[in-house]
Amino acid sequence: MTGLHAAIDEACAEHEEWLIASRAWLHAHPELSNREEQTAAYVAAQLRELGLDEVRTGVSGHGVVGVLRGGLPGERVIALRADMDALPVRSADGIGPVSHACGHDCHVAVVLTTARVLAGLRDRLPGTVVFFFQPAEEGPPLGEIAGAKAMLDAGALAGVEPTMVFAMHVVFLPKGVVGYHVGNQFAAACAVDITLRGVQAHGSSPWLGVDPMPAAAQVILGAGQLYRQVPAASPVAVSFGHVEDVGRFNIIGESLTLSGTMRSSRQEDMPALKAGLERLVEHSAAAYGCTAELQYHFEIPAVRNEQAWLDAARPTLERVVGAANVVPVEPVMGSDDMAELVNAYGGLYLTYGVQDTRMEGGRIAPVEGGRGLAPNHHPAFYADDASLLGSVRVHAHVAVDHLLGALGAGRVPR
Repeated sequence: MTGLHAAIDEACAEHEEWLIASRAWLHAHPELSNREEQTAAYVAAQLRELGLDEVRTGVSGHGVVGVLRGGLPGERVIALRADMDALPVRSADGIGPVSHACGHDCHVAVVLTTARVLAGLRDRLPGTVVFFFQPAEEGPPLGEIAGAKAMLDAGALAGVEPTMVFAMHVVFLPKGVVGYHVGNQFAAACAVDITLRGVQAHGSSPWLGVDPMPAAAQVILGAGQLYRQVPAASPVAVSFGHVEDVGRFNIIGESLTLSGTMRSSRQEDMPALKAGLERLVEHSAAAYGCTAELQYHFEIPAVRNEQAWLDAARPTLERVVGAANVVPVEPVMGSDDMAELVNAYGGLYLTYGVQDTRMEGGRIAPVEGGRGLAPNHHPAFYADDASLLGSVRVHAHVAVDHLLGALGAGRVPR
């Protein structure tokens, strides 16, 4: 460890109280996708207070980008990403109908604290650090545009194109554990809306109308068999989480909309999955005398970690959290548009443990007497504040090691 690395750790420790307070503010002010107005204003104010070289706001809605140029010459640019949006999940801690049940409050607080740490050391840094705060990772409302790709298309990184991007997602791994998977760690995904139309009628006289409900039921049931359209070794998932109709207990509604997601562990299997769903929808609607309209939106590529990037980062990760705390994890069917950044510039997207759990035979189990295991997007999801400083240390050390030339091979063309 160099003197600069020791200085990073000292600065991280000095900012721990601020880190926890920042996370508490963010946790108490959750905002839905594309509605992160207070959050973006808070982030921008904190970055401006640090005297960064640039603070770009209003990028594709509520996106914020901070640029810190080091005091030493250097060609490398590392981007540290945090997503800002919350979920329509009523949390167990009573925050309300919207909460940070996915842990994005942790991500914002960690990257803001990393900005404070590195800004205090800027005279000793070569190259440039970019702090990339993104709205709508969970997906914008239908008809709206947002997310990582929209920020890139809007020129969020113009003039500061990264030679590496880095982020970690908090999960229910044991506190302080960094999880990695080489290959597709997160699945390719898209949102889907299916509208089935019939003819409205009184509930007592279904023969006078065309009921879209049976067609919708057939689509929901049939979607569970679409996995048979792709190779058995390639997991897929089609789920409908919302059904909305215009009927009533005694009215057969004119139309019904199914909203859900399609996910594929392999990018190349998504066309077959879509084709299967389209056939299912078309023929289910026809079988019950309905018409159908299908729309895809917010399409996200798979997040892929390359072996070369992991090999380059492993010494840094192990130095910061210890070799025993850098562990392989299974890929998941969740998605994340951090893929847009990794695919464009190269880098890593890892997971980070924040809960009272332990590894047991390759599986995760709760610790006796702890708060238990609560997955992301669940009302009981939690993150231990004391674990977050380790994430700040990882972000800061990865950033500095990349700028110093010890981590990563440089720019990957977009």
